[in-house]
Amino acid sequence: MRILVTGACGFIGSHLVEKLVKQNYNVKAFTFYNARGSNGWLDNVDKKIINDLEIVSGDVRDQEFVLNNSKKIDIVFHLAALIGIPYSYHASKSYIDTNINGTYNILNAAKINNISKTIITSTSEVYGTAQTVPITEKHRLNAQSPYAASKIGADQLAISFNRSFGLPVTIIRPFNTFGPRQSARAIIPSIITQINNNKNLIKVGNLNPTRDFTYVEDTANAYLTTIKNKNISGETINLGNNFEVSIKNILKILKEDFGYKFDVVIDKNRVRAKNSEVNRLFASNSKAKKILKWKPEHGGLKGFKKGLEKTINWFSDPKNLKFYNSDIYSI
Repeated sequence: MRILVTGACGFIGSHLVEKLVKQNYNVKAFTFYNARGSNGWLDNVDKKIINDLEIVSGDVRDQEFVLNNSKKIDIVFHLAALIGIPYSYHASKSYIDTNINGTYNILNAAKINNISKTIITSTSEVYGTAQTVPITEKHRLNAQSPYAASKIGADQLAISFNRSFGLPVTIIRPFNTFGPRQSARAIIPSIITQINNNKNLIKVGNLNPTRDFTYVEDTANAYLTTIKNKNISGETINLGNNFEVSIKNILKILKEDFGYKFDVVIDKNRVRAKNSEVNRLFASNSKAKKILKWKPEHGGLKGFKKGLEKTINWFSDPKNLKFYNSDIYSI
């Protein structure tokens, strides 16, 4: 079986590639071309993994590139995306180009090349602030940022290809994944890196929003379950912990459970506009449990703390930080 992973250079993508290779799948990894010749987080993985990979650098916005490089592929995991919400306020069209047009190129190539399964990566941001909890896949979609709007557009394209052409497409919708390799742009790495830089005054945005955090190993494991599952075509499936925690309480956990000492200041540059802020995300993962037979190993408050400890340890290891950057391309 030959598997293509787009966004393989990114946070979740690199973890997924590692797991696929370790399970002896034949993996082709799309990385975002850059002048440095960097393969992103794939440069941080074991060299044995790299030696068993086919790495192709390019851009999902290039239709011909995607079409030619997806021939003789059985499964596509599409994770390439622009994901930085603040940047989407300033460069909205680039999100349309990458997240919508890029996804179209993947879907069109899958149709032409008769790919047997295409997994499209969505985001919990498409729901906006929860109207009912826990959030099921039937919750209404409500874009509160250009980023969220672009992901809704990509999701709807995927659904249309399934309904119009019978393309075997599945939408996986992760809630807030965290862990090693995540960009310092995200809240948990942002806090940890500030602490590690010996800062006693931690800058944050709004303290009150809640998020449903899933440790990255659990998210990657959920993707693996889709490979042999024959009952997911046309489905949209949440990946979440069925647990919510506020930013304020994360800071409290870091102080009480991990012994950190710091004060907090609200940085207005980190605060989203009132109508753009997603105040609550709390996932229902019942569909994932039923269809994918998946549940997070780092579940609930205890599991969250376990994942947080692993994340802190990774960010505290100097050898990891030499690879660290804040690229916003790829999930």
